Amino acid sequence: MTGIKIMRLPVLFFASLLSLLHPATAPADGAITKAPDFRLPAIANADGTIGLDSYLGKVTYLDFWASWCGPCRLSLPALDALYKELRSEGLEVVAVSVDVVDEDSLDFLQRYSVSYPVAIDTTGDIARSYAVGGMPSGYLIDRTGVIRAVHVGFKRGDEEKLRQEIMELLEE
Repeated sequence: MTGIKIMRLPVLFFASLLSLLHPATAPADGAITKAPDFRLPAIANADGTIGLDSYLGKVTYLDFWASWCGPCRLSLPALDALYKELRSEGLEVVAVSVDVVDEDSLDFLQRYSVSYPVAIDTTGDIARSYAVGGMPSGYLIDRTGVIRAVHVGFKRGDEEKLRQEIMELLEE
């Protein structure tokens, strides 16, 4: 068990480094990129499975995270605050853990609890369909299911820019 935790340290370092190097980006000029639908098992704040299709008609922030992700310790609570503030305006947040072991995700959520639905992608298939390039990776999806912005990494203050982007979509 100790060997496994030690092997996670380089991954944690690399993921943290990626979060500093990748600013928020948007899809290519004029590109319309539909968010790939999925169905994943819920591990928190929902029963059964979570599918993106049930969020059509709402502005949705889809957040990929992992228990070994340092910046996720900041992003999950910040997203939860945005969710609580803007849910009545029509914002939905859905988190997808990319941990291979459910218990790692559940332990993390005990320390950094959220009120929005959380699913788990133990195979990595859904993360690959979104071309997730670092942790955390977030996809701001409009009411029609089109990805309008992509955020890779997270640092203090990022929630303000994200809030502005969300507000613009909510006002459309």
